[in-house]
Amino acid sequence: QVQLVESGGGLVQPGGSLRLSCAVSGTVFSSNAMGWYRQAPGKQRELVATITSGSSRNYVDSVKGRFTISRDNAKNMVYLQMNSLKPEDTAVYYCNAHGRRVGSYVVMDYWGKGTLVTVSS
Repeated sequence: QVQLVESGGGLVQPGGSLRLSCAVSGTVFSSNAMGWYRQAPGKQRELVATITSGSSRNYVDSVKGRFTISRDNAKNMVYLQMNSLKPEDTAVYYCNAHGRRVGSYVVMDYWGKGTLVTVSS
């Protein structure tokens, strides 16, 4: 069974920082591409950042220079360090794994349930 569990969300003032974590189990983690997505109220889910199995990173323009995605293959964890947060960063943040579960050759997308980030004074 594949599980992705996000943590680290909360309420933060503008200009503040948060670090999101995602614990992944049940997949061949080291070969996964991992990503963080977010969905603000009334908006579609959007890609925030991705990191490949080789640790190549990509970011949506709105977070470049402020957010950093990283992974720890030894711990099956992926992180999103968010600095200089803005009210428009308020959203539910979802962890995504693009890969295959243990024992399967089928590549699929797996999702966590999300963690809420609220940026407000």
